[in-house]
Amino acid sequence: MPNSKVLIFAPREEPEDVLAQLRERGCEIALGKKEWQFPRGSHEDELVEAARECVALMGTSIRHTQITRRVLEASQRLRIVAKYTVGVDDVDTEAATELGIMVCHAPTESNCFAVAESTMMMILAMLKKAMERDADVRAGKWREPQHGTTYLGARADGYPGITIGLVGLGRIGTRVAQLLAPWRVRVIAHDPHIPPANFLLAGVKSVDYETLLRESDVVSFHVTLTKETRYMLRDEQIALMKPTAHVINTARGKVIEEAAVARAIQAGRLRGAAIDAFEEEPLPMDSALRSLGHKVLLSPHSASFSEGGELRPGITWALRSVLTALAGGIPDNVYNKDVIPRWRERFGGASVSS
Repeated sequence: MPNSKVLIFAPREEPEDVLAQLRERGCEIALGKKEWQFPRGSHEDELVEAARECVALMGTSIRHTQITRRVLEASQRLRIVAKYTVGVDDVDTEAATELGIMVCHAPTESNCFAVAESTMMMILAMLKKAMERDADVRAGKWREPQHGTTYLGARADGYPGITIGLVGLGRIGTRVAQLLAPWRVRVIAHDPHIPPANFLLAGVKSVDYETLLRESDVVSFHVTLTKETRYMLRDEQIALMKPTAHVINTARGKVIEEAAVARAIQAGRLRGAAIDAFEEEPLPMDSALRSLGHKVLLSPHSASFSEGGELRPGITWALRSVLTALAGGIPDNVYNKDVIPRWRERFGGASVSS
């Protein structure tokens, strides 16, 4: 039996000890090409060929040459796709489930909590007008009256504070709620997939999506990209929102329709937006978002990047998931859990020969 082939489709400076553990398991390691990750390009044919006879695929995000059904079908031995990151929208999870292939992700504190902290930064930067005040000082201006800011929390003088709406109350949304707790703001959330007890534990009120849009001064998105969440913020949803509201998106680019948000800000139907994930990345130079000045805070899909953390915990988790799957076991971070019965029929309990 030939060595078990593992393709690291989107390498990210994997530590040598990670590669060593794969080799000790008898795995032949193949590394994906950098150009597979280049923006606005697809090398699906090359990825299909590289995936042939693989028992596992692992790597970070690969948004432009994605792991499609063709890639997944390239090997009859493929057991697992293990991501270093939280998101799996660059993997055809429906096809993987149909084919009996587990898709695992890495919702580590390093990834999730860094996004939550970046969300807090964006909320504060927008509501406290950090960019505008910085620009004033650099331009020789001082205490411009139009740059008064929003006071977030409730006060003893009767000021009620603002309402922040979280769309999605998973790990990231829950952490944002925890970080907001000392600010004495009203936090509401919408997530039809979360049990009621989770809202109570997070200290937030559960509401439907339309109510959240109507009542929130800040709407922050923390959802995965699915058929249900794709473009869940368009013109018709923006029409429900306060004209003084801000949109925060640290989730996935195609959760919001950027052109609709830009039009609303330009027309005064929204006050501003802070965006870390875009429909097309890098953000095109002709994007309408670029022309809105300080009303929009733009970030290069780096909300999870932090010194000393970033992807190492995710790489370690992906490695553990691959080794578990190759030994015939079920990892603890399966994203497409519906696949498990089918996977057990195909691979359960059977170790890959090396």
